[in-house]
Amino acid sequence: MKIGSQAFRSSAISCSNEQTIVVRGFDLCAELIGKATFTDLAWLLVAGSLPNDSQRRMLDATLVAIAEHGLVPSVQASRMTLAAAPEALQGAVAAGILGCGSVILGAAETAGHLLHDVVERSSTAALHDASIQVVQEHRSGRRPVPGFGHPLHKDFDPRAKKLIEIAEECGTRGSHVDAVLEVQGVIPQIIGKPLALNVSGAIAAVLLDAGYPLLALKGVPILARTASLVGHLLEEQHRPVGFVLSHAGAQAIDYDGAVPPGYSATTSRSEP
Repeated sequence: MKIGSQAFRSSAISCSNEQTIVVRGFDLCAELIGKATFTDLAWLLVAGSLPNDSQRRMLDATLVAIAEHGLVPSVQASRMTLAAAPEALQGAVAAGILGCGSVILGAAETAGHLLHDVVERSSTAALHDASIQVVQEHRSGRRPVPGFGHPLHKDFDPRAKKLIEIAEECGTRGSHVDAVLEVQGVIPQIIGKPLALNVSGAIAAVLLDAGYPLLALKGVPILARTASLVGHLLEEQHRPVGFVLSHAGAQAIDYDGAVPPGYSATTSRSEP
């Protein structure tokens, strides 16, 4: 049984023969290994061409900005997985990546779609008006405005500010950065309070302006966070905290379900 389109039966990413490995049209050994950076290769694999100096610097900056976040839920899941299965480093990395979604790691993608929408509408309306329309639609639909707001950085996210500064230095700042700053400006009058532009919103803006594909935006934080998870998992092997995190989580949650007669709830915890 056929499922989905059967129209495409080829790939333009890589091929090889006995002598040569080809990646996006380049000889891997002769033209890429030892000459291209990993950031170059990431851009090449996604966009189909090697980045220029500005594109390389911009992608590199976003990867550095988003990689490390401390003991956030994805890192805790990863470290606890390794504690339970120390032989499965790959499983522990996967555990930390599988939670990528609209709240954690996936916000750059959703912010990118929002900014793309604003820029598209600004072709027939003023940027200010287009920004108001998009934010109002999110507000009326009870949807958060992706790329804005942060639990710690209330006034401004220093990473977002730095990324926009780098975009200006690289000469890549364009319509998407203009859009994200305009959206930030109209949020207070629609939401009722200011929301700081966060690193995910900035990543979407600066990468789209640099020519990075919209549909690959989610891959940037996934790629960056993978490096961080490997670091945490190496530390877990030398300074294990996985079971400490698990125990602390169990201790923080009270049991409020049914109990048998004579059971004292005052000493009850969720762990067995």
